[in-house]
Amino acid sequence: MLRRHLLTSCGSAFAIRVLPYPLFAQSEQVLRFADTKPFVPEKPLLIWEELTSWLTPSNQLFHVAHYGRPEVDPAQWRLELGGLFTKPRSFTLKDLQALPRREIVTTLECSGNPPAGGMIGNCRWAGTPLVPLLKAAGIPREAIEVVFFGADSAVEKIRGGEYPQQFARSLSIEDALNSNALLAYELNGAPLDRNHGAPLRLVTPGLYGVAWVKWLSRIELHDRRFLGRFMGRDYVTIRGEKRGDQIIWRETSVLRMNLKSVVARAVRRPDGSILVTGAAWSDGVPIRRVEIRIDDGPWQTTQLSSEGARDPFTWRFWSYVWRGAPPGEHVLVSRAIDAKGRIQPAPDDPFISLKRTYWEANQQAARKLTV
Repeated sequence: MLRRHLLTSCGSAFAIRVLPYPLFAQSEQVLRFADTKPFVPEKPLLIWEELTSWLTPSNQLFHVAHYGRPEVDPAQWRLELGGLFTKPRSFTLKDLQALPRREIVTTLECSGNPPAGGMIGNCRWAGTPLVPLLKAAGIPREAIEVVFFGADSAVEKIRGGEYPQQFARSLSIEDALNSNALLAYELNGAPLDRNHGAPLRLVTPGLYGVAWVKWLSRIELHDRRFLGRFMGRDYVTIRGEKRGDQIIWRETSVLRMNLKSVVARAVRRPDGSILVTGAAWSDGVPIRRVEIRIDDGPWQTTQLSSEGARDPFTWRFWSYVWRGAPPGEHVLVSRAIDAKGRIQPAPDDPFISLKRTYWEANQQAARKLTV
Protein backbone atom coordinates (compact mmCIF):
# COMPACT_ATOMS: atom_id res chain seq x y z
CA MET A 1 0.00 0.00 0.00
CA LEU A 2 1.17 3.54 -0.70
CA ARG A 3 1.70 5.63 2.38
CA ARG A 4 -0.38 8.81 2.40
CA HIS A 5 0.46 12.01 4.21
CA LEU A 6 -1.00 15.47 4.42
CA LEU A 7 1.45 18.21 3.60
CA THR A 8 0.88 21.90 3.16
CA SER A 9 1.72 23.82 -0.01
CA CYS A 10 1.07 27.51 -0.61
CA GLY A 11 -1.04 27.69 2.51
CA SER A 12 -3.49 24.98 1.48
CA ALA A 13 -3.52 21.39 2.73
CA PHE A 14 -3.92 18.62 0.20
CA ALA A 15 -3.12 14.93 -0.01
CA ILE A 16 0.44 14.11 -1.05
CA ARG A 17 1.06 10.57 -2.21
CA VAL A 18 4.55 9.29 -1.64
CA LEU A 19 6.72 6.76 -3.37
CA PRO A 20 5.90 3.11 -2.61
CA TYR A 21 8.43 2.60 0.17
CA PRO A 22 8.42 3.42 3.91
CA LEU A 23 9.79 6.62 5.34
CA PHE A 24 13.54 6.36 5.74
CA ALA A 25 14.93 5.00 8.98
CA GLN A 26 17.89 6.80 10.54
CA SER A 27 20.23 4.11 9.26
CA GLU A 28 19.18 4.62 5.62
CA GLN A 29 21.21 6.88 3.34
CA VAL A 30 20.25 8.78 0.19
CA LEU A 31 23.11 8.46 -2.31
CA ARG A 32 23.77 11.54 -4.44
CA PHE A 33 24.21 11.46 -8.18
CA ALA A 34 27.12 13.34 -9.72
CA ASP A 35 24.83 15.70 -11.66
CA THR A 36 22.79 16.84 -8.63
CA LYS A 37 22.34 20.61 -8.42
CA PRO A 38 21.26 22.60 -5.34
CA PHE A 39 17.71 23.92 -5.05
CA VAL A 40 17.41 27.66 -5.79
CA PRO A 41 14.10 29.14 -4.52
CA GLU A 42 14.16 31.99 -7.06
CA LYS A 43 14.46 29.52 -9.94
CA PRO A 44 12.82 26.33 -8.68
CA LEU A 45 13.64 23.02 -10.30
CA LEU A 46 12.68 19.56 -9.18
CA ILE A 47 15.57 17.90 -7.32
CA TRP A 48 15.21 14.25 -8.25
CA GLU A 49 17.02 12.93 -5.17
CA GLU A 50 14.49 14.73 -2.97
CA LEU A 51 11.47 13.39 -4.84
CA THR A 52 9.23 11.62 -2.34
CA SER A 53 5.73 12.76 -3.32
CA TRP A 54 3.56 11.89 -6.30
CA LEU A 55 2.29 15.47 -6.32
CA THR A 56 4.85 18.25 -6.68
CA PRO A 57 4.57 21.10 -4.15
CA SER A 58 3.89 24.40 -5.89
CA ASN A 59 7.09 26.03 -4.62
CA GLN A 60 9.13 23.29 -6.34
CA LEU A 61 7.41 23.64 -9.72
CA PHE A 62 9.44 25.40 -12.44
CA HIS A 63 8.12 28.50 -14.19
CA VAL A 64 9.16 30.16 -17.44
CA ALA A 65 8.35 33.63 -18.80
CA HIS A 66 8.90 34.65 -22.42
CA TYR A 67 7.93 38.33 -22.29
CA GLY A 68 8.35 38.91 -18.56
CA ARG A 69 5.77 38.32 -15.83
CA PRO A 70 2.92 40.80 -16.26
CA GLU A 71 1.05 42.31 -13.33
CA VAL A 72 -2.58 41.41 -13.95
CA ASP A 73 -5.33 42.89 -11.78
CA PRO A 74 -7.89 40.09 -11.29
CA ALA A 75 -10.66 42.65 -10.72
CA GLN A 76 -10.05 44.27 -14.12
CA TRP A 77 -9.05 41.14 -16.02
CA ARG A 78 -11.28 39.62 -18.71
CA LEU A 79 -11.01 36.53 -20.89
CA GLU A 80 -12.15 37.44 -24.40
CA LEU A 81 -13.36 34.89 -26.94
CA GLY A 82 -13.19 36.45 -30.40
CA GLY A 83 -11.92 36.01 -33.92
CA LEU A 84 -14.27 33.76 -35.90
CA PHE A 85 -16.43 32.70 -32.96
CA THR A 86 -20.07 33.25 -33.99
CA LYS A 87 -21.01 34.23 -30.43
CA PRO A 88 -18.08 36.20 -29.02
CA ARG A 89 -17.98 36.22 -25.24
CA SER A 90 -16.20 37.92 -22.37
CA PHE A 91 -15.68 36.38 -18.92
CA THR A 92 -14.58 37.71 -15.58
CA LEU A 93 -12.74 35.43 -13.19
CA LYS A 94 -15.93 35.12 -11.13
CA ASP A 95 -17.84 34.13 -14.28
CA LEU A 96 -15.40 31.28 -14.90
CA GLN A 97 -15.42 30.19 -11.27
CA ALA A 98 -19.22 29.93 -11.45
CA LEU A 99 -19.02 27.46 -14.35
CA PRO A 100 -18.69 23.68 -13.77
CA ARG A 101 -15.49 23.02 -11.87
CA ARG A 102 -13.07 20.22 -12.58
CA GLU A 103 -9.85 19.09 -10.91
CA ILE A 104 -7.18 17.12 -12.74
CA VAL A 105 -3.73 15.83 -11.88
CA THR A 106 -1.32 15.98 -14.78
CA THR A 107 2.42 16.12 -15.47
CA LEU A 108 3.89 19.37 -16.76
CA GLU A 109 7.29 19.29 -18.50
CA CYS A 110 9.16 22.11 -20.19
CA SER A 111 10.07 21.24 -23.78
CA GLY A 112 13.59 22.50 -23.00
CA ASN A 113 14.01 20.15 -20.05
CA PRO A 114 17.35 18.23 -20.23
CA PRO A 115 17.32 14.40 -20.13
CA ALA A 116 17.51 14.33 -16.31
CA GLY A 117 16.47 17.94 -15.76
CA GLY A 118 14.16 19.29 -13.11
CA MET A 119 11.84 21.40 -15.28
CA ILE A 120 8.95 19.06 -14.56
CA GLY A 121 6.26 18.45 -11.97
CA ASN A 122 3.06 16.51 -11.34
CA CYS A 123 0.38 18.80 -9.90
CA ARG A 124 -3.32 19.18 -9.21
CA TRP A 125 -5.04 21.88 -11.26
CA ALA A 126 -8.57 23.20 -10.87
CA GLY A 127 -10.68 25.26 -13.24
CA THR A 128 -13.38 24.90 -15.84
CA PRO A 129 -13.13 22.69 -18.96
CA LEU A 130 -12.22 24.47 -22.19
CA VAL A 131 -14.36 22.53 -24.69
CA PRO A 132 -17.83 23.63 -23.46
CA LEU A 133 -16.77 27.29 -23.72
CA LEU A 134 -15.53 26.82 -27.28
CA LYS A 135 -18.75 25.12 -28.35
CA ALA A 136 -20.97 27.68 -26.62
CA ALA A 137 -19.16 30.51 -28.42
CA GLY A 138 -19.97 28.93 -31.80
CA ILE A 139 -17.42 27.32 -34.12
CA PRO A 140 -18.00 28.02 -37.82
CA ARG A 141 -17.12 25.44 -40.44
CA GLU A 142 -14.19 27.44 -41.83
CA ALA A 143 -12.34 27.63 -38.52
CA ILE A 144 -9.26 25.37 -38.34
CA GLU A 145 -7.30 26.63 -35.32
CA VAL A 146 -7.80 27.92 -31.78
CA VAL A 147 -5.24 30.53 -30.74
CA PHE A 148 -4.51 31.32 -27.08
CA PHE A 149 -2.99 34.69 -26.15
CA GLY A 150 -1.26 35.59 -22.89
CA ALA A 151 -1.16 39.05 -21.33
CA ASP A 152 2.65 39.10 -21.60
CA SER A 153 3.86 41.08 -24.61
CA ALA A 154 6.88 42.66 -26.29
CA VAL A 155 7.88 44.34 -29.54
CA GLU A 156 9.21 41.87 -32.12
CA LYS A 157 11.23 42.61 -35.23
CA ILE A 158 9.63 40.76 -38.16
CA ARG A 159 10.97 41.11 -41.70
CA GLY A 160 12.33 44.60 -41.14
CA GLY A 161 9.39 45.96 -39.15
CA GLU A 162 8.63 46.24 -35.45
CA TYR A 163 5.32 44.92 -34.14
CA PRO A 164 3.81 44.61 -30.65
CA GLN A 165 3.21 40.91 -30.02
CA GLN A 166 1.57 38.88 -27.25
CA PHE A 167 2.82 35.44 -26.34
CA ALA A 168 0.55 33.01 -28.19
CA ARG A 169 0.19 29.34 -29.05
CA SER A 170 -2.40 27.51 -31.13
CA LEU A 171 -4.12 24.14 -31.33
CA SER A 172 -5.97 22.64 -34.24
CA ILE A 173 -9.75 22.53 -33.82
CA GLU A 174 -9.51 18.74 -33.67
CA ASP A 175 -6.87 18.79 -30.93
CA ALA A 176 -8.73 21.43 -28.94
CA LEU A 177 -12.08 19.63 -29.06
CA ASN A 178 -10.56 16.23 -28.24
CA SER A 179 -8.46 17.53 -25.38
CA ASN A 180 -8.83 17.42 -21.63
CA ALA A 181 -7.80 21.07 -21.56
CA LEU A 182 -8.66 23.16 -18.55
CA LEU A 183 -8.88 26.89 -17.96
CA ALA A 184 -7.17 26.71 -14.60
CA TYR A 185 -7.32 29.23 -11.78
CA GLU A 186 -5.97 27.00 -8.97
CA LEU A 187 -2.77 25.03 -8.45
CA ASN A 188 -2.54 22.43 -5.69
CA GLY A 189 -5.57 23.79 -3.86
CA ALA A 190 -4.54 27.46 -3.89
CA PRO A 191 -5.18 30.33 -6.35
CA LEU A 192 -2.60 30.60 -9.11
CA ASP A 193 0.23 32.97 -8.29
CA ARG A 194 1.90 35.38 -10.66
CA ASN A 195 4.75 33.03 -11.59
CA HIS A 196 2.33 30.33 -12.68
CA GLY A 197 0.05 32.53 -14.77
CA ALA A 198 -2.49 34.18 -12.47
CA PRO A 199 -5.34 34.73 -12.79
CA LEU A 200 -5.87 32.10 -15.53
CA ARG A 201 -3.73 29.55 -17.28
CA LEU A 202 -4.38 27.02 -20.02
CA VAL A 203 -3.65 23.43 -18.91
CA THR A 204 -3.24 20.96 -21.78
CA PRO A 205 -2.42 17.41 -20.55
CA GLY A 206 0.01 15.52 -22.76
CA LEU A 207 1.49 18.65 -24.34
CA TYR A 208 4.75 20.37 -23.44
CA GLY A 209 4.61 23.34 -21.09
CA VAL A 210 4.99 25.94 -23.85
CA ALA A 211 1.40 25.12 -24.86
CA TRP A 212 0.14 25.84 -21.32
CA VAL A 213 -0.36 29.55 -21.99
CA LYS A 214 -0.04 31.64 -18.81
CA TRP A 215 -1.81 34.93 -18.00
CA LEU A 216 -4.42 33.85 -20.54
CA SER A 217 -6.35 36.87 -21.83
CA ARG A 218 -7.85 36.00 -25.23
CA ILE A 219 -8.92 32.98 -27.27
CA GLU A 220 -9.49 33.33 -31.01
CA LEU A 221 -10.68 31.09 -33.84
CA HIS A 222 -8.75 31.37 -37.12
CA ASP A 223 -9.37 30.03 -40.62
CA ARG A 224 -5.66 29.74 -41.41
CA ARG A 225 -2.52 28.50 -39.64
CA PHE A 226 -1.18 30.67 -36.85
CA LEU A 227 2.61 31.09 -37.12
CA GLY A 228 3.65 33.48 -34.39
CA ARG A 229 7.17 33.45 -33.01
CA PHE A 230 6.51 30.64 -30.54
CA MET A 231 4.83 28.40 -33.13
CA GLY A 232 6.71 28.95 -36.38
CA ARG A 233 10.07 30.52 -35.49
CA ASP A 234 10.88 29.52 -31.92
CA TYR A 235 10.11 26.20 -30.19
CA VAL A 236 10.86 24.45 -33.48
CA THR A 237 12.68 21.11 -33.51
CA ILE A 238 15.15 20.46 -36.33
CA ARG A 239 15.59 16.74 -36.87
CA GLY A 240 17.24 14.72 -39.63
CA GLU A 241 16.32 11.38 -41.20
CA LYS A 242 18.84 9.28 -43.10
CA ARG A 243 17.77 8.16 -46.57
CA GLY A 244 20.60 6.29 -48.22
CA ASP A 245 23.55 8.66 -48.42
CA GLN A 246 21.41 11.72 -47.75
CA ILE A 247 19.93 13.28 -44.64
CA ILE A 248 16.50 14.85 -44.95
CA TRP A 249 16.08 17.72 -42.47
CA ARG A 250 12.70 18.74 -41.11
CA GLU A 251 11.43 21.49 -38.81
CA THR A 252 8.45 20.68 -36.61
CA SER A 253 6.66 22.80 -34.02
CA VAL A 254 7.06 21.54 -30.45
CA LEU A 255 3.75 20.16 -29.16
CA ARG A 256 3.28 16.63 -27.75
CA MET A 257 5.41 15.30 -24.93
CA ASN A 258 7.77 12.45 -25.79
CA LEU A 259 8.09 9.17 -23.90
CA LYS A 260 10.61 9.63 -21.10
CA SER A 261 11.87 8.27 -17.78
CA VAL A 262 14.48 9.25 -15.20
CA VAL A 263 16.39 7.50 -12.44
CA ALA A 264 15.42 9.71 -9.51
CA ARG A 265 16.77 8.31 -6.22
CA ALA A 266 19.10 5.70 -4.78
CA VAL A 267 18.76 4.82 -1.09
CA ARG A 268 21.10 2.46 0.76
CA ARG A 269 19.06 0.32 3.14
CA PRO A 270 20.15 -1.39 6.40
CA ASP A 271 20.51 -4.77 4.68
CA GLY A 272 23.06 -3.26 2.24
CA SER A 273 20.75 -3.27 -0.78
CA ILE A 274 20.07 -0.07 -2.70
CA LEU A 275 16.52 0.93 -3.54
CA VAL A 276 16.50 2.74 -6.89
CA THR A 277 13.36 4.68 -7.78
CA GLY A 278 12.32 6.91 -10.64
CA ALA A 279 9.51 8.32 -12.76
CA ALA A 280 8.21 7.80 -16.31
CA TRP A 281 5.71 9.78 -18.38
CA SER A 282 4.39 10.29 -21.92
CA ASP A 283 1.87 12.22 -24.01
CA GLY A 284 -0.96 10.10 -22.66
CA VAL A 285 -0.11 6.70 -24.12
CA PRO A 286 -0.01 4.39 -21.07
CA ILE A 287 3.38 3.31 -19.70
CA ARG A 288 3.66 -0.48 -19.99
CA ARG A 289 6.98 -0.97 -18.22
CA VAL A 290 10.25 0.67 -17.23
CA GLU A 291 13.62 -1.06 -17.39
CA ILE A 292 16.91 -0.20 -15.72
CA ARG A 293 20.49 -0.93 -16.71
CA ILE A 294 23.44 -0.68 -14.35
CA ASP A 295 26.82 -0.11 -15.98
CA ASP A 296 27.07 -2.45 -18.98
CA GLY A 297 24.71 -5.05 -17.56
CA PRO A 298 21.44 -6.30 -19.06
CA TRP A 299 18.18 -4.40 -18.94
CA GLN A 300 16.20 -5.36 -15.82
CA THR A 301 12.46 -4.92 -15.33
CA THR A 302 11.39 -2.56 -12.55
CA GLN A 303 8.23 -2.56 -10.48
CA LEU A 304 5.66 0.04 -11.54
CA SER A 305 3.66 1.76 -8.84
CA SER A 306 -0.12 1.58 -9.15
CA GLU A 307 -0.32 5.32 -8.54
CA GLY A 308 -1.42 7.05 -11.75
CA ALA A 309 -2.13 3.77 -13.57
CA ARG A 310 -5.64 4.91 -14.48
CA ASP A 311 -4.61 8.41 -15.56
CA PRO A 312 -2.19 8.31 -18.50
CA PHE A 313 -1.40 12.03 -18.25
CA THR A 314 0.35 11.66 -14.89
CA TRP A 315 3.80 10.25 -14.30
CA ARG A 316 4.31 6.70 -13.05
CA PHE A 317 6.77 5.87 -10.31
CA TRP A 318 8.91 2.73 -10.51
CA SER A 319 11.36 0.98 -8.20
CA TYR A 320 14.17 -1.58 -8.35
CA VAL A 321 16.10 -3.30 -5.55
CA TRP A 322 19.81 -3.42 -6.36
CA ARG A 323 21.56 -6.10 -4.35
CA GLY A 324 25.29 -6.73 -4.07
CA ALA A 325 26.35 -3.35 -5.45
CA PRO A 326 30.18 -3.30 -5.50
CA PRO A 327 31.99 -0.19 -4.21
CA GLY A 328 33.00 2.39 -6.79
CA GLU A 329 31.42 4.55 -9.49
CA HIS A 330 28.43 3.20 -11.41
CA VAL A 331 26.17 4.41 -14.21
CA LEU A 332 22.40 3.92 -13.93
CA VAL A 333 20.11 4.32 -16.93
CA SER A 334 16.36 3.80 -17.30
CA ARG A 335 14.12 3.45 -20.34
CA ALA A 336 10.33 3.50 -20.63
CA ILE A 337 8.20 1.41 -22.97
CA ASP A 338 4.64 2.48 -23.76
CA ALA A 339 1.47 0.66 -24.86
CA LYS A 340 2.30 1.26 -28.53
CA GLY A 341 5.62 -0.55 -28.13
CA ARG A 342 7.67 2.63 -28.40
CA ILE A 343 10.95 2.58 -26.47
CA GLN A 344 12.59 5.63 -24.99
CA PRO A 345 15.56 6.24 -27.31
CA ALA A 346 19.23 5.93 -26.41
CA PRO A 347 21.48 8.98 -27.03
CA ASP A 348 22.91 7.36 -30.18
CA ASP A 349 19.49 6.62 -31.66
CA PRO A 350 19.08 8.68 -34.88
CA PHE A 351 15.91 10.18 -33.39
CA ILE A 352 18.22 11.89 -30.90
CA SER A 353 21.64 12.02 -32.60
CA LEU A 354 20.18 13.71 -35.69
CA LYS A 355 18.32 16.33 -33.63
CA ARG A 356 19.98 19.75 -33.83
CA THR A 357 17.90 21.66 -31.29
CA TYR A 358 17.71 21.07 -27.55
CA TRP A 359 13.90 20.90 -27.41
CA GLU A 360 12.26 17.49 -26.76
CA ALA A 361 15.32 15.90 -25.14
CA ASN A 362 13.79 12.54 -24.19
CA GLN A 363 16.89 10.36 -24.56
CA GLN A 364 17.85 7.87 -21.85
CA ALA A 365 19.70 9.75 -19.11
CA ALA A 366 22.88 8.23 -17.66
CA ARG A 367 23.28 9.11 -13.98
CA LYS A 368 26.59 8.49 -12.22
CA LEU A 369 26.60 7.25 -8.67
CA THR A 370 29.40 6.37 -6.24
CA VAL A 371 28.68 3.45 -3.89
